[in-house]
Amino acid sequence: MNLAKISANGQITVPVEIRRLLGLKSGDKILFYQKQDGEIVMSNASSQAIRKAQAAFTGVAEDMGIYSEDDVQALVDEVRYGKEK
Repeated sequence: MNLAKISANGQITVPVEIRRLLGLKSGDKILFYQKQDGEIVMSNASSQAIRKAQAAFTGVAEDMGIYSEDDVQALVDEVRYGKEK
């Protein structure tokens, strides 16, 4: 268990062990949200955004027929130069 003290300005120092677990570094943003059971959860906002984007794009590559790096390069060439795959 880790404990943090709130300053008069409402600031806290996140304990080093928690920063390591969340992969936090100077300048990162922290996301706080409340679960349905009332529990407050803190997470790395950047990691949350990446996971959300990954979930949104799940299956898109396969739907577009992209299965390899060569397929990605062919798509880039098509967009960039108007060449078909």
